[in-house]
Parts: sequence; C-alpha cells; structure tokens
Amino acid sequence: MTDSPPPPEHKKPTEAEVQTFREGMARLGAAITILTTDGPAGKHGMTASAVCSVTDSPPTLLVCINKSNRSHDIIEKNGVIAVNVLGGRHRELSAAFASKKSEEARFAGGVWRTMATGSPLLTDAPVAFDCKITDSNTVGSHTVFFCEVQAMELAKGQAETLIWFGRDFHHLTAI
Repeated sequence: MTDSPPPPEHKKPTEAEVQTFREGMARLGAAITILTTDGPAGKHGMTASAVCSVTDSPPTLLVCINKSNRSHDIIEKNGVIAVNVLGGRHRELSAAFASKKSEEARFAGGVWRTMATGSPLLTDAPVAFDCKITDSNTVGSHTVFFCEVQAMELAKGQAETLIWFGRDFHHLTAI
C-alpha cells in the first residue's frame, strides 16, 4: 500500500484574480434565498445565494456561509436550516434579512410557520426546504453545509424565482 501524495499547495490569488473571479460570479445567476434556523442558539435568518442541489437520494442541498458572518455559528449550533426560495414580491424581505435589523424586525416582514425541524418556513415562498445539517466542510473563508431535506413545500400556481445576476435582482417565471 502506498501513501497518497500530499495535496497541492494553494497559492494566494492576486487582487486582479480575485476581481476577475468576482466579475465572473456576477455573470452566474443564482436564486435568492432566506436561510432560517431555530434551536438552542436561537431564531435567526440571513439572505443567501450560495445554495444548490447535491443529490435527490437522499434529497440534499449544500449551503455555503462565510465563517465571519454572524449567522454562521448560530446555524452551525442549531444543526437545522430552512432554505426559503424567494419570488419577485420578496425583494424587501431579502433586503431586510441582508441588513443589520433585529431578528424580530426581519421576521416581522413575512408570515412564517414550521414543519419537521422547527426552522421558520416562509408561507408564500415558491419553495421551502426544511433541512437537517448532516455534514460540513471548510473551504477557504466559508463552510459548506450539507443539508438533508426533512420536509419541503412547493407553492401552488406558476413557478417563479428571484435571482441575483449582473449585481441586480431579476424576477423569473416559468412559461
């Protein structure tokens, strides 16, 4: 049995590389979500776009959160998270959850309920995923949380989403 070679050293990117990467990411559309949690560390929420599917068996999402974000430790300690996908009517709610407003003021902007994990689910979200965090991995400045879906709800009616693209909001609906 041979030992695997050590992983390659990662060089620190130059400022130009960082800016090019950020511009490239501005050209990659992403759904706007409100991540919510409740448990021993308290009720909390934040706006996020770094969410994507991993697998449908078991249904699992990944969520990336900066370790310096005030939400990071709360979500990690609670071990549960709801991913509330937003529609066009939720721009103000998205801004509230991205602000430094109190949790009470943030949650006052929507109607919430709970399902399996106790995390707040936005009642008029196009889709809400209620998840248990099953694993995590640190990558640079962020933690990647793997979130197994415990319950979910699709809104009735036309499919829609609010995306962030080109450093602005865009409301999309299915035809």
